[in-house]
Amino acid sequence: MTTHKIEEIGEFGLIDLIKQDTIQNPGCVITGIGDDAAVVLPAPRQLQLLTTDMLVESVHFDLRTTTPWQLGYKAIAVNLSDIAAMGGTPRHVLVSLAINKQVSPDFVVNLYEGMKEICREFGVNIVGGDTVATSGGIVINVAAMGEVEPGNIVRRSGANPGEIVAVTGKLGNSSGGLDLLLTGDWEDHDFAWPLVTAHLTPRPQVKAGKLLGLAGASSLNDISDGLASEINEIAAASQVGIRLFAGQIPLSDELKAAAALFHKTPLDYALYGGEDYQLVFTMEKGKWRELQATDLGVAVTPIGEVTKPHTGVILINETGEEQPLVARGYNHFR
Repeated sequence: MTTHKIEEIGEFGLIDLIKQDTIQNPGCVITGIGDDAAVVLPAPRQLQLLTTDMLVESVHFDLRTTTPWQLGYKAIAVNLSDIAAMGGTPRHVLVSLAINKQVSPDFVVNLYEGMKEICREFGVNIVGGDTVATSGGIVINVAAMGEVEPGNIVRRSGANPGEIVAVTGKLGNSSGGLDLLLTGDWEDHDFAWPLVTAHLTPRPQVKAGKLLGLAGASSLNDISDGLASEINEIAAASQVGIRLFAGQIPLSDELKAAAALFHKTPLDYALYGGEDYQLVFTMEKGKWRELQATDLGVAVTPIGEVTKPHTGVILINETGEEQPLVARGYNHFR
C-alpha cells in the first residue's frame, strides 16, 4: 500500500494505481483505461443494455459502517442488478469518482479492489471513467453496459392477467442488516452476519435474470427500492392489477430475529426496505411449471398473481384481509 497523499500523486498517478487487472474479458476490448474513450467490440446480433447508478456519501453509504472494499463491490453490484433485471449479461463498466483531498490513495485502491473482485466473478471489464476533486463527500458513479438476445429481453411492461408473480431469494435482509449496522454492536448478535452481508455486499442475480429471460418471463424488475415499489412499477408499466399474498413472501429466520430486536414487522422490511437486489417477475403458469426444472442458482418463490387492469395492487394478509399495497420504498425527493 502507498502512504502518499492524493495531492502528491495527482490524478494520473492515481489512475496508474488502479488500472491494473481491470480487464477480465479481453476478447471484446480494443482499448481500455488510458485513452480518451474506451473501444469495445459488441457481440453480433445482440441488443445493448446501458444503465447507470450513483452512490453519494451520507445518502447511500456511511463510511462508519462500510469498508472501501465493500463499497466498491456494492457500487458495481447495483448496476449489474439492473442488467440482470433485463435478462441480460453484463460486459463493461465505466467508473467515475468525486473525492476530496482528505481521501487517501489507499482508500481508492481498496475501493477498486472491491470493484475488481465482483468484476472477476461476473467477467466484467472496467474500461474507463473519470476522477475529479470535490470539496464535499465522496460520489461514485458507475455506468454499466450489457448485452441480451433480442428474443430474451424482459421489460417491466409484459405482465398479463392470470400469470404467476414470483421472487428470487429472501426479501428484507438488506434493510434488516442496515438497522443492525446502525446500532454499532451488530457483532453481538449471532443472527446478524447474513443480514449485514446482504446489505454491504449484495449479490446481483445475473444468472437468474438471464435464465428467466430464456424461460419466458413476461416481466422482470430488480428489488432495489422494496418489493412494494417494484411491484407497483410492474403493474403500472403493464397496465394490470396484482395480488400478493403476505404469507408467501420469503423471509429469513435471521430477519425475523432482527425484526423482533427492533420491534418491527419482518414483512415491512421486505415490502419497504429495499436494496435486496433480488428479482421479482411474472410468468405464464405453464412456463412456471417448466421453470421448476431449471437451476437458477437461487430459490424462487411464488408470491401472487396478475389480475385484470384497473384492479390495483393488493396485499392479502394471512387472515384473508385485503389492503392496497402502495409504493413507499426509498425515494430521493419524497
